[in-house]
Amino acid sequence: MPVPVPRQRTVPAAECDQTQTASHGDGTSAAQAPRKEATVEKDNRASTQANGTQLTLLLIEDDPVGSPMVPELLDASGKPIRVRRARNLTEAERLLTDDVHCILLDLALPAPGRSAGDDDELAVLRHVLELAPRHAVLALTSSGDAERAAQAVRVGAQDYLFRDELDGRLLSRAIRYAVERKRSDTAERRLAEGRLRAQENRRLERGLLPTPLLDGSTLRFASRYRPGRSRALLGGDFYDAVRTPDGTVHAMIGDVSGHGPDEAALGVELRIAWRALTLAGLCGDELLSTLQQVLEHERSDDEIFATLCAVDIAPDGRRAGLCLAGHPSPLVITPGKPARLLPYENNGPALGLLPGARWPRMQVELGAEWSLMLYTDGLIEGRVGNEGERLGQDGMVEVVRRQLDQGLRGEGLLRATVNEVRGLNGGELTDDVAVVLLDRES
Repeated sequence: MPVPVPRQRTVPAAECDQTQTASHGDGTSAAQAPRKEATVEKDNRASTQANGTQLTLLLIEDDPVGSPMVPELLDASGKPIRVRRARNLTEAERLLTDDVHCILLDLALPAPGRSAGDDDELAVLRHVLELAPRHAVLALTSSGDAERAAQAVRVGAQDYLFRDELDGRLLSRAIRYAVERKRSDTAERRLAEGRLRAQENRRLERGLLPTPLLDGSTLRFASRYRPGRSRALLGGDFYDAVRTPDGTVHAMIGDVSGHGPDEAALGVELRIAWRALTLAGLCGDELLSTLQQVLEHERSDDEIFATLCAVDIAPDGRRAGLCLAGHPSPLVITPGKPARLLPYENNGPALGLLPGARWPRMQVELGAEWSLMLYTDGLIEGRVGNEGERLGQDGMVEVVRRQLDQGLRGEGLLRATVNEVRGLNGGELTDDVAVVLLDRES
């Protein structure tokens, strides 16, 4: 006959005394049973005392006056368990307040709205579980109804009790077990839901990262992206690269002010808008003016702005147009010359700062073989040295030169550069970091 208390796991032989002894039905030896029960009682007492609240039981039974319940129930610390009594579910709903910890439900009660031909023997339990999803529930039935009692646990009750075997000590212990099991189940469910949300967010953010459209181009593309937010895949930095039908390769990188999911979302919107406008034939000042309108319309606060660097590389690959909107100038690498920054003259303001602003386009000669590195300020704002000075653009140029001297190129160059900047900073960079590298070989 099932015992109306939480089931104990069978103790493996490796955990038991190897001497043969009389055994209980659950696999616990007679010699071990008192010790095992004492341990369980101790664990429950610690849990109840740590919680520090008086337990309250709501008894839902059609004849509470004739109930065999022991009038006084005690928790593990010896405090009385408060008992509220309801004759039906309507009365129970009125008494079901937040301070109720456990419900003892008579399965013989009729469920509201149940017709005579309805053969669902657990309809009343389903109704209570829907009414009280955060409360522990004990099912009460007769010992001859063991199958329905077991089914009640499968449906959602924390445990079941037989009316004709009930006493105060057994009920007190069952209440404590049910409350702790409900807390454990709730915590486990919330953890699973949190993991699921995190997985969904990661899939969403991964899908929002760009896939450059450079089919037909001889240029090689590489990128590195490190969001500043903990456990995020996407930050306020954004980048993209596309090749238009005339053979021009357009690339850009930008940075939305601030940190968080709203800034990340705005960065995605600006990147998508840039791609659409570029493929539609816009470039230079006309494109940035339209992007500013998008930002002004989509931003959540008038103080939010975005910096941006945009280049358009001619089909022959030997020259490029450069537009800067409050953004650091790119770094260019050519054979036989030290890595250097492109000129910063005629730089326009960041997007979203000045209505009606203009962003002049500057022509840059690149030559037959080159590498062009676009980056966000997260790469240059890390700390360096004992005094915590900023790395700055000059420091970043020196880092890149060291990596070039070691023969690194492409993705390896970007990875080593970001890693060294992190090392100089003494740990993770707090700002988002995005780096794009375009290479042309003669």
